[in-house]
Amino acid sequence: MTGRHIVARPLTPEAFAPFGKVIDKAAVDPRPMNAGMARRFHDLAEVRTIGEGARVVIGLVEAQPYPLPLKVGLIERHPLGAQAFVPLNAAPFLVVVCPDEDGRPGPPQAFVTASGQGVCYALGTWHGVLTPFGASQEFLVIDRGGTGLNLEEVRLDEPWTVALPGT
Repeated sequence: MTGRHIVARPLTPEAFAPFGKVIDKAAVDPRPMNAGMARRFHDLAEVRTIGEGARVVIGLVEAQPYPLPLKVGLIERHPLGAQAFVPLNAAPFLVVVCPDEDGRPGPPQAFVTASGQGVCYALGTWHGVLTPFGASQEFLVIDRGGTGLNLEEVRLDEPWTVALPGT
């Protein structure tokens, strides 16, 4: 055999450390979120950015399915950074968003994703919690880490009910 050849070896955090970080949910302890309906494996990797105290973080969320029709009683937004959710399988999920009305969430709108679609909420967009239905689902999450308060939550006085088309 001529030429230069290498033999691949198992990817481990230690072996890969000179080149970056292995993204592996086993490396962190999950945090509960969405009132215990989901577990978030936060800050699995960091992508440095320019800006005072700001950085992009990549995480993984294991989300339990919600029963339908959905009762929406909690709305949140992130004033210091956008937030993206990328499903790691082809199952659809619900997306609930609200217009801003004088610093408060207005009447919601709901969408069902097509197979493989994800969303990226724009800076400061009011939205519902991550909402898979039918089965548990995993998501790659890309959002902001760093200094400053980047989460505002509003509990609605009266929940909204969201159903799927044709139900």
